[in-house]
Amino acid sequence: MPSVRSRLLYVTDLAYPARGRRYCDEDIRLTSRLREDFDLALCHPRDAAALMDAFDAVVVRNSGPVLEYQAAYDDFRARALDRKTPVYNPLTGRADMAGKQYLLDLSAAGRPVIPTVDRPEDLHRLPAAERYVVKPKMGADSIGLRIVPAGELSGLAGGGLLVQPHIDFAYEVSFYFVDHDFQYALHAPDPERRWELRPYEPSREDLEFARSFVEWNTLAHGIQRVDACRAPSGELLLVELEDLNPYLSLDAVDDTRRDAFVAAMKSSLRRFLAAAG
Repeated sequence: MPSVRSRLLYVTDLAYPARGRRYCDEDIRLTSRLREDFDLALCHPRDAAALMDAFDAVVVRNSGPVLEYQAAYDDFRARALDRKTPVYNPLTGRADMAGKQYLLDLSAAGRPVIPTVDRPEDLHRLPAAERYVVKPKMGADSIGLRIVPAGELSGLAGGGLLVQPHIDFAYEVSFYFVDHDFQYALHAPDPERRWELRPYEPSREDLEFARSFVEWNTLAHGIQRVDACRAPSGELLLVELEDLNPYLSLDAVDDTRRDAFVAAMKSSLRRFLAAAG
């Protein structure tokens, strides 16, 4: 008699118009591999709350910015917590899953992040710069992001906005983790072409930097992406800790690393389902 396979509801927006990449391709290929071990169905994030009771767990992947379906996401989250539905990544994330407050908290704690404030009276805490980045505290995927000259900062802070100095960084680099295990890193050598990613071999210091934020987040299971920039001083600064639905850029890694990532995700899901009981 065949063993019972776990049923996964895989949440994705296959039609989301992401800039510079195709979310749908990644999820089509990844789900084709997950089907080797799990019974799986795909659904749009607006349908997740209505469908999830028929599955053993919900896997939230490339579901797009929550701002575009906030009411549906709030309903899904409330139902999942009330019914103790296993959701991967778990809904206890402290980073982008909960908004951008973590950037303020980490900045105030002196951690290596881009300095960030959200109140007019705190603007003096930021390093002097010719330009500043202003973005919504609950934003995602650069929605609502603006770059403004220093002379126009007055009155912009507050009202759910974050302000950061605009940093002329050398490049951006992302570190990808499954549970707390590092998988691969990618970087954009040209800051003007941020979605043209290349494999990046991190130093020991780079990995310590990235791992410190994954450990801070305290998620026992799930996929996290640590986005950083190389500052003019040479240090890495955190740009974003994505713990809700990080795009994985699996098309930018070779077959060996792609296969290793899939194997790690399958093992993580099995551990997650076992822990959920």
